[in-house]
Amino acid sequence: MAASHVFPRNCHAPLPVATSGEGCFLIDATGKRYFDGSGGAAVSCLGHSNQRVTDAIKAQLDQLAFAHTGFFTSDPAEALADFLIARAPGDLDRVYLVSGGSEATEAAIKLARQYHVERGEPQRRHLIARRQSYHGNTLGALAAGGNAWRRAQFAPLLTDMHHIAPCYEYAERAEGETLEAYGQRTADELEETIQRLGPDTVMAFIAEPVVGATLGAVPAVPGYFKRIREICDRHGVLLILDEVMCGMGRTGHLFACDADGVAPDILCIAKGLGAGYQPIGAMLASRRIYDTIADGSGFFQHGHTYVGHPVAAAAGLAVLQEMADHDLVARVNRMGQSVMQEGLTRHFGQHPHVGDIRGRGFFWGVELVADRASKTPFDPALGVAGKLKRAAMDEGLICYPMAGTRDGQQGDHVLLAPPFIATEDELEMAFAALSRALDRVLPATA
Repeated sequence: MAASHVFPRNCHAPLPVATSGEGCFLIDATGKRYFDGSGGAAVSCLGHSNQRVTDAIKAQLDQLAFAHTGFFTSDPAEALADFLIARAPGDLDRVYLVSGGSEATEAAIKLARQYHVERGEPQRRHLIARRQSYHGNTLGALAAGGNAWRRAQFAPLLTDMHHIAPCYEYAERAEGETLEAYGQRTADELEETIQRLGPDTVMAFIAEPVVGATLGAVPAVPGYFKRIREICDRHGVLLILDEVMCGMGRTGHLFACDADGVAPDILCIAKGLGAGYQPIGAMLASRRIYDTIADGSGFFQHGHTYVGHPVAAAAGLAVLQEMADHDLVARVNRMGQSVMQEGLTRHFGQHPHVGDIRGRGFFWGVELVADRASKTPFDPALGVAGKLKRAAMDEGLICYPMAGTRDGQQGDHVLLAPPFIATEDELEMAFAALSRALDRVLPATA
């Protein structure tokens, strides 16, 4: 292979060349097949060869490739917004289409600020988030995120934001503390932080309903988000939910927050919205927020060139229609326990280096530990996550191992987020491949 001019993510990790996709599998230039057990990064929810979506993209290209939203709207953008709002929780009423998750959270943060300014409360400037959260790689989203490793070298460039504890009961619930009591105690950190900053200075709180990349599919405990919602309402603080990774059916609900019985003021989606067929994301805003802007300046001071891209919107609409017509979200909800949880527990529940198995739907994390009894993580110098990724690829499995689970430095987990169309046999094959990969990596590092 000739020398590459591509700037890769890792300059010292040569990659196979993906040449085709078939169902839940990616195929490289040598013909090797890989089961996409993480959907890339929880993206490829329909697999890699969905004819309906590719046909919709081709048809839209034949009709209209691009029209800038400073001059036009488009039929696919309008139809996609209608589809989302017809199913959205609470009073979410408007959709701002972008090209990915980081753009969605940037838009959410800026809209939260502009909303308070237009209401005559310009002193509301503080955003509160959670440690070990991840909201994207652009500077605003990175500042909101609470992952120490991702933030470290860019810290001088990041806006000052505030972070409270995650709802991470495996590592942080006290001995003898009930799940409900732990959830209330953790949520009350938001109240304490709002009081410390000044209730009339806080503009929003942002959180992932099920924390993805940095914690490994960690859902909140019962009652946590209802308490968060109460606190936000009491102080006029907007609730922003980041469903970029966990939304669009991934956790067994089209919108992940439905499982917690709460509705946000602003909601961010991406990844599964385009299923990998086109880069697309969206920010959904409540009617109250939209009306504040519409009745005020009438202008959201934000925008990107590819906002509302017609081809991306056509792809997103086709993805959602495919999910609806084949009842795939209900399938994910049903198989989440009967296949994913059962299979992971059967393969790894007694593994000496598996500390926790958690998740919802087709979104599961397996936390790896040096010692189960004490929950002690592996020494970061061992590089467990990186070794596991390579071993799994050797076994024909794409999964999503990540280091820094506990605090951005300590801890390792592997995230599984397979396509919604995966069969029970394919998932069992993936569990077996992950088991072989773990056996290859962990004896050498234990």
